[in-house]
Amino acid sequence: MAGDKALSVSVALRRGLSPRISLQRVALIEAVDDLGSIAAAAKRVGLSYKGAWDVVQALNNLFETPLIEAAAGGRSGGAARATPRGRQVVIAFHRVQSEIDAALAKLEAGLAGETARDLFWSLGMRTSARNALRGEISHIAESAVSSEVVLRIADGVEIVAILTRRSVEDLALRVGAPAVALIKSSFVLLAKGENLKTSARNQISGRVAAREDGAVNSEVVVDIGGGKTLVATITVESAQALEIECGDPITALIKAPHVILAVE
Repeated sequence: MAGDKALSVSVALRRGLSPRISLQRVALIEAVDDLGSIAAAAKRVGLSYKGAWDVVQALNNLFETPLIEAAAGGRSGGAARATPRGRQVVIAFHRVQSEIDAALAKLEAGLAGETARDLFWSLGMRTSARNALRGEISHIAESAVSSEVVLRIADGVEIVAILTRRSVEDLALRVGAPAVALIKSSFVLLAKGENLKTSARNQISGRVAAREDGAVNSEVVVDIGGGKTLVATITVESAQALEIECGDPITALIKAPHVILAVE
């Protein structure tokens, strides 16, 4: 076979609820390590600066330890590097890619085109939730109708979700099991000051890592520790009223019913 009829494969590594690692994401990790800059790496792999930062934040949120250590430096770029864990992921990816390429070459030699196309397909989950944080269930408190599920995201950082008992049963949730918390950025409220009084079950302290203003809304990235971040979308007017600046201490408020849990 040749040309557009040749078999090809796009590898995405995943184990259990760990994040999928695709070629583009691996290329970004490699580019960051080579160039020492998010902006330069984004240009190399064909992403926008913001798109590259979104990938970095998503990877760091979904792995137990960060894959990339970076300091925001605007479009001119801040210092960045791949962590030892990040380099391990790159090596593992390329090792698997090589093995699959060899296996695919053998398979291609013995298959007709239509049969080959029927054999290879992929199914991926997509979500509109801006925040997807992987963690481990640390506590479940059951009641007659609903249950409170606590997900440990990082050392000292937990997110509480309220689910129906039926959902807990259907998802087979249990203490020690992995899960992913999905939270829309519009559900993340921001507050400044100490001794806050609020009905929000989740009050997560952090520091402002980035703020980007649009015509109506502002996107604020909050560093919550352990290499994890939360993204909030608030109005520009609110961002100005709170005088939100990079480095400011801030609290992210999230109602427990607004947290969706996903499992495999």
